[in-house]
Amino acid sequence: MLGNTFGRLFRVTTCGESYSGAFRKNSDIPPELWGGLAVIVDGVPAGLKVTSQIIQEELDKRKPGQSRLHTPRTEADKVYIFSGVMQDDRTTGAPVCMLIPSSDIGDYHIEQHKGNKDLLRPGQAAYTYYKKYGEHSDYLGAGRASARETVARVAGGAIAKIILDSMGIDVIAFTIESHGIKAGPFSYETAKQNYRANDINCPDLDIAKHMIDDLLQVKKEGDSCGGAIEIIAKGVPAGLGEPVFDKLSATIAHGIMSIGGVKGIEIGDGFGVTSKKGSECNDTPYYDEETRRIRFKTNRAGGMLGGISNGEEIRIRVAVKPTPTILKDQLTVNVSTLEPVTHKFASRSDPSLVPRIYPICEAMVRMALVDSILMASGSRSITDMDNRWDKL
Repeated sequence: MLGNTFGRLFRVTTCGESYSGAFRKNSDIPPELWGGLAVIVDGVPAGLKVTSQIIQEELDKRKPGQSRLHTPRTEADKVYIFSGVMQDDRTTGAPVCMLIPSSDIGDYHIEQHKGNKDLLRPGQAAYTYYKKYGEHSDYLGAGRASARETVARVAGGAIAKIILDSMGIDVIAFTIESHGIKAGPFSYETAKQNYRANDINCPDLDIAKHMIDDLLQVKKEGDSCGGAIEIIAKGVPAGLGEPVFDKLSATIAHGIMSIGGVKGIEIGDGFGVTSKKGSECNDTPYYDEETRRIRFKTNRAGGMLGGISNGEEIRIRVAVKPTPTILKDQLTVNVSTLEPVTHKFASRSDPSLVPRIYPICEAMVRMALVDSILMASGSRSITDMDNRWDKL
């Protein structure tokens, strides 16, 4: 399996599956080492203060079983720093490795997945995984296609957050739509003030109640629903991103679209530009006397021009599909007999991905930003360019 590393200079490599360790459960192996998720972060500067508590704060945002909107799966998601951090909790410059053991891989659920292994779950990757890996495909909880894979991403993104915090760059994500119930637009200040103020992480506290009530009704019906997340990156300096294949917008889109369940992304006005004229779409630049920098009167571009950051807030919206595993009868195919089957896939799934996907979106944007910062700083350090352009 290829493609488990994200980034050029700030490189995050993950491994692990939904039920990793299910076949290694025995008395000779400590439960913490049965299996789980792991992440190696390369390109981490020396001297950063990194503790398991700092990483755990991010992991707890996506940890299951914390509200009625979550799957009942009760993973502890406890992180252990394995390498790269030593004296006084400071990084050494070596790769930082973190382990997150799986703690809720009970025999009952393992047998349940075994019983369904020949049935293709509608909306999931079972068919394409069988086409790619045949009889060796991991059928327990969808393997690497499971949302559990994202635990390691969030851990890697937590390292990126430490770096960005030291630079005054903040990345937050929040819910702006659930099952057609919409909220916003929001300023960064409002989104920050009401960040995680409710179980669905919507900055509009009144609309959040409607979203939650609707989602609980959908859950009661045994169904699921989709929604949308908005991400704001505040304090990003101008000049990040490479002009062609490694545009900052392209790197961010790569990271976001690699998250399971994400079906679309908009930057700035996104698809709204299709109905506008150039005069309605362009952001007018001006010289801001207070900051002594070029600013823009509007931010329809979403903080990037030519794929390079322009110093304004980076604004991204993400479309999230409904959770594919639902408690309803669905028509499918048995891959062994090739016969049609109607089946209800009883499983511990979220009624919506929206309440727990936002920290994953934050993590991927943070990784993309740190990677672009390292590339930009390296390039600038050997470029013979008048420093007046740095002050523009």
